[in-house]
Amino acid sequence: MSSGAGPSRDAGGGWTRRRFVAALAGAATVTAVPSCAAPQADPAGTTARPKAPVPKAPPAGPSASASGSAPPSTAPSAGPRRLFLGTYTSGDGGGKGIGVATYDPATGAVTGGGVVTGVDNPSFLAVHPDGRALYAVDEQDAGAVTAVGLPGREVLGSRSTGGSGPCHLSVHPSGRWLLSANYASGSVAVHPVEASGALGERTDLVRHTSPAPGPGQQGPHAHQFVTAPDGGHLLAVDLGTDTVYTYRLDETRGTLTEVSRARTRPGAGPRHLTFHPGGRYAYLANEADNTVTVCGYEPATGRLSVGEAQSTGTGGGTSYPAQFVVTPNGSYAYLANRGHDSLTRYAVEADGARLRLLDAVPVGGAFPRHVALSPDGRLLFAANQRSGTVTVFAVDQESGELRRAGAPFASPLAVCALPL
Repeated sequence: MSSGAGPSRDAGGGWTRRRFVAALAGAATVTAVPSCAAPQADPAGTTARPKAPVPKAPPAGPSASASGSAPPSTAPSAGPRRLFLGTYTSGDGGGKGIGVATYDPATGAVTGGGVVTGVDNPSFLAVHPDGRALYAVDEQDAGAVTAVGLPGREVLGSRSTGGSGPCHLSVHPSGRWLLSANYASGSVAVHPVEASGALGERTDLVRHTSPAPGPGQQGPHAHQFVTAPDGGHLLAVDLGTDTVYTYRLDETRGTLTEVSRARTRPGAGPRHLTFHPGGRYAYLANEADNTVTVCGYEPATGRLSVGEAQSTGTGGGTSYPAQFVVTPNGSYAYLANRGHDSLTRYAVEADGARLRLLDAVPVGGAFPRHVALSPDGRLLFAANQRSGTVTVFAVDQESGELRRAGAPFASPLAVCALPL
C-alpha cells in the first residue's frame, strides 16, 4: 500500500502511485484554497549511480531538525506564523499548487494566503535551515524537486530526481544538500543547494536493488530520506524491501556510501522514521501490517536496530499508519492513522526506549496523510487527504493531551502541512 489512497505499482506496471491518487480526487471535499533487537546482517548492494559534475559546495546554514523543518523551540511564538500546504494537483478537485497560509500560534486558527503555482503534485515539503527556500517534490512519473525562494515565493526552478514518484525530501543540516526519496522506482537522490536556495544538478542516485521485495510488494519503494540527529548519517526507509538503509554523505562531492541495513519483519512495510530528541532511539511507522516499532540507534556507526512490533491502538484491520511526531521535550509521540482517521498518543518512557500506548483521538478529518508540530510544540497540524482539510490541535505540555483548536481549514487534497 502506497502513501496514497490505495495500491500502487511501479511505472510501466499499470497503476502508479500518482494515478491512483488522481482517480480518487473527485471524492475529496474542497471548499477553499488552500527494548531493541539487533538488525539482521545483510550485504550491501546498491547500484545506479549516475555520473555528475562535482558542485562547488555553497555556504553552510544553521542546523535543521531531522524532519527538514526549522529547529524546534519551546518558547511561545508571537504574531501570525507561516504555514505551507502540500497538495495533489492531479485529477478533479485537486489543488493548484503549494498552499500558503498563516496560523495564530496562540489559538491555532488558520487563515488562507494564496497558492504558489507552477509545481505539479507538491505532495511533500521541507524548508531550508535558514529559511531562504522552500522545497517540494513533484510526485510524477518523471520525478523532480522544486525550489521556491522565501519570503517572496518565486519558483527558482526544478531538477530531476532520476526516479519516479518522489514522495519525501529533507534538507541536510548543513543546508548544502537536498535529499529525496523516489517511491515508485525505489531510489534516493542528492542535489546540491546553491547560495540562492536554488538546486544544482543531481550528484548521486542509489536504487535499492536488494534485498528482494517483501510480501505483496512488486519492488523497492523508498518512502523517506532523512539525516540522523548526529548529522553524520542518512537513513532511507524503504517500504518495498522492509529495510532501513544507512548511508554516509560525502559533504564535498554529494555522494552516498551505504554503511548498514536494518530489516523489519517481512511484510511490515516501513514508511516513516522519527527520532527521539535524545538521538538514541527512533520510532518506525509500519504501513502494511498496522504496527509501530521502537528502534535503537548508534550515532557512532549509524546502525539501527529494530525492536518488537507494537499496537497502533486502532483495533483490527489495517489503518495504514503514516507518520510519527515527537514533542520537543521528548515526552509524547503521536501517530497518524489514515484508515482509522485518528491520532494515537503514546507516552515516551525510559529516555526514549519505550512507547506506552495511551489512547487514539479522532482526527476530525478523513485519511490523515501527514502530521507536524509547530516549532514550539504547542500545536499539532494534520493534513487530511480525503476530506481536503487541515485540522489543528492544541498540545497540552504536561499531559500530552490533544484538544481541537477551531474549525478545520479547507485545502484541496491536503497531504502535507509545514508550519514555520
